[in-house]
Amino acid sequence: MMNRCGLLTPEKEPVPLKSIEVELEVRDHVATVVSTLLYENKEDKPIEAVFVFPLPGDAAVCHFSAVIGQTQIVAEVKEKQQAREEYDDALSSGQQAFLLEESDQSPDIFSLSVGSLPPGESASIRLEYVTELAVQADDGLRFCLPAVLNPRYQPQGSEGASVQVTSVPASLVPYSLSFSARVSCPRPISTVESSSSLDPLQYLNAEKTQATVNLAAGHKFDRDVELLIYYTDAHQPTAVVEAGQASAKPGTVMGDLMVMLSLYPEFPQAVMSSVASCEEFVFLIDRSGSMGCPTSSSKREETRISSARDTLLLLLKSLPMGCYFNIYSFGSTYEYIFPKSVEYSEKTMEEALKKVEEMTANLGGTAILKPLEHIYSQPCIPNQPRQLFVFTDGGVGNTKEVIDLVKKNSGSHRCFSFGIGEGASTALINDLAKEGGGHAQFITGGDRMQPKVMQSLRFALQPAVQDVSVTWDLPKGVSVTVLSPPITALFQGQRSLVYAQITGQSSEAAEGCVTVKYNLAGHLSQNQLRFSLQPAEDTGLTVHRLGARTLIRSLEIEEREHRGQQVGGLKEKVVELSVQSGVSSSFTAFIAVSKSDGKEIQGPLVRRNIPAPMILRACQRRRESRKSGFRPLCGNVVPQINYSKSNLIPVTVQAFCTRMPPIMMRHASGARSSFTYDYSAQDFPPTMHGTPEPPRDPLLQLVSLQKASGCWLLDAALAAALGKTSEEVEKPKPASVNQEVWATVLALIWLHGFKTDAKEEWELLAMKAVSWIHAQNAQCMTECVQAGNTVLGCKVPKDALGL
Repeated sequence: MMNRCGLLTPEKEPVPLKSIEVELEVRDHVATVVSTLLYENKEDKPIEAVFVFPLPGDAAVCHFSAVIGQTQIVAEVKEKQQAREEYDDALSSGQQAFLLEESDQSPDIFSLSVGSLPPGESASIRLEYVTELAVQADDGLRFCLPAVLNPRYQPQGSEGASVQVTSVPASLVPYSLSFSARVSCPRPISTVESSSSLDPLQYLNAEKTQATVNLAAGHKFDRDVELLIYYTDAHQPTAVVEAGQASAKPGTVMGDLMVMLSLYPEFPQAVMSSVASCEEFVFLIDRSGSMGCPTSSSKREETRISSARDTLLLLLKSLPMGCYFNIYSFGSTYEYIFPKSVEYSEKTMEEALKKVEEMTANLGGTAILKPLEHIYSQPCIPNQPRQLFVFTDGGVGNTKEVIDLVKKNSGSHRCFSFGIGEGASTALINDLAKEGGGHAQFITGGDRMQPKVMQSLRFALQPAVQDVSVTWDLPKGVSVTVLSPPITALFQGQRSLVYAQITGQSSEAAEGCVTVKYNLAGHLSQNQLRFSLQPAEDTGLTVHRLGARTLIRSLEIEEREHRGQQVGGLKEKVVELSVQSGVSSSFTAFIAVSKSDGKEIQGPLVRRNIPAPMILRACQRRRESRKSGFRPLCGNVVPQINYSKSNLIPVTVQAFCTRMPPIMMRHASGARSSFTYDYSAQDFPPTMHGTPEPPRDPLLQLVSLQKASGCWLLDAALAAALGKTSEEVEKPKPASVNQEVWATVLALIWLHGFKTDAKEEWELLAMKAVSWIHAQNAQCMTECVQAGNTVLGCKVPKDALGL
């Protein structure tokens, strides 16, 4: 009997994946990612492996190749069914073949088939993609390399068979990850931050415009690898013009010049200082079982659902008087607090908060489509623009259905999305906001949810931009074809990207000009950007591939909208553009077949399952220790996923360069299957809070006492929140000041004096408090503030309070 060392699968099978190496190159706000996976077949039979893994939902996959021995095989993009047939034919004839294809359900899921790896052979697989980095509210640029496996919920009735897959705790992943990044920008690089451990940032020149950084050795796969890159001088409007591909035909997307415009609108200060009050806010909260998991490995006492409850408290206290609101929650089913949105008042706010306090992660799966359909079925309130806030850990399998629904209703609302925890689907979170004209945020690692959500609330309170138009002024004989969808949403300081194909000849000194016009709260505004038509150097075909990806995504959405109607040619257009640009799509796949030596690989192919890391099950550790799904292997503990309930929650397995790979094999019959986890709502306990929750944060304790109008009451609860006795806060009150004004001033002083580090969280509710004080025509404010400072031991000036 052969002795095997290292980690084995529960079936005592060896794991062929040995290492993953990721190289990231960031130029300004565009990233090129090259991932190399090394496999080794130590068995005496040939194997075939299928990896299912996520990528960023907006990534343009543009290269796929394999090196076996001294031979490199570069894949071609072909129509998906044709590529599958070529792959099957190659394996049937004993040839080596490789297939990379995008999931039909979600653009951030790919599968990689490695066919006929002979005994004793090694293979190096290389995958390359390009993507834009998202701008955060604090001006940072976010890159995320997901490294965690989480479930994807597929509602009943969805197509696709499911397959049992093995997973391991993140600490037992049997392959290594190395990650290095090189950053360059015309402006100096201030810093690079990460939730993972990084080696120190190394600057490559005195100007600090180039730098490298590496992931520290020993990554535990317990979190996504996230980089936040900050440049000196916030982002400026730019235009990058790229020369066409020499071998491509002029007049085509790849043959002509391509321009990428990065627009950062600056709104008039007079408009920005006003806060809209006539709006409808709808909050949609994920209460699936996975929301009972800890927010991070460093905050195990704080769960995702408890953080969501605290966030709802801040949101409800910060809403302006005169608006309307409602709160929905969902899992396998959905609930709402009010039958329809109600006007914001003390009574409705308190009623909502009582229901929020009772919310737990007890609703099973993540069926988000039905509650969205119900929300959109509700008539909009006249003169109250709808703002939808969606909170989810992103475990959704029917992503394209959800996004299509949001796009269909994009004219009636703005959608702000929040991906909670490691492994949230980038396609779901980003596209909810993109198609809904809102803004996306991810809460990972040690991030607090509250400041990010309050940043989005500020965006939602900005007046909606209307009548956006983009006009071009180009030299004679030069024309433009815009590849990006029309701009429907603009936010102060946030980037809007426009890709355009430029056709025709011009002189070297020629310039173009683009003008963006829009209506903001009745004010007609415009921003203008002049740019040279001279192509930039050293960009390769990055801009062309991103432009092609943008057009491909738009055509795919249009094809789904018209599926079943007599609108032909859309799928064919996608396939043609995908093949021409070398960028993947939902209708194409990368295929490579090795025909080097003509030798057939002998023997039947054997399937091997590589266990994937999974974080969500860590939150059930107590339960699982009592279950029989563990078996010790080489001294380690490996849980098995073994679900067969009717309300299945298929989970696509993540792997490869972004999430670590399970290897799955085709069935003996040769039939393909969707590679999913199945788990049911019963696999999550009704509540995952096992231990008593920690005492409420002092800030939240004070905030919870604020009234809907913005004021505080002078009572024992306020005194306790301020850390004082009732007598200590009541006795020093100036005689000419009423109790509510005095209590509100004390609360404001406490916020400014002790919680300046959390100002983003309480700034809006403090503005509401100041407005309430002004409305009271309160006198003797100088004396009041001085007395309040004395009581609390602070030195906050009256002007700092806004009084």
